[in-house]
Amino acid sequence: MSLETVPEEALREILSLKQAQVRLSVREEAKDKFMPFVHHVYEGFIEGRHHRVIAEKLELIAQGKLKRLIVNMPPRHSKSEFASYLMPAWFWVEIRS
Repeated sequence: MSLETVPEEALREILSLKQAQVRLSVREEAKDKFMPFVHHVYEGFIEGRHHRVIAEKLELIAQGKLKRLIVNMPPRHSKSEFASYLMPAWFWVEIRS
């Protein structure tokens, strides 16, 4: 069966269902991993290497493998956003799951 023969309404519904499936997949991954959570909360977030390093450390804290963390970086590198806003929200989601 060719896509040209499928009615436009059906194609829109298929696309909508596929997008919903992707959102659910991202949401499930965001429960276990910090960076997918950040991308889920902030659509269009531009991820840098330093974000991945911080996320890795925050995941270790969540797992109880790391007890203390000091993050020293220049202003405007998402330190406060990650540690003061997103990490507590992610912990809340993780605990409630």
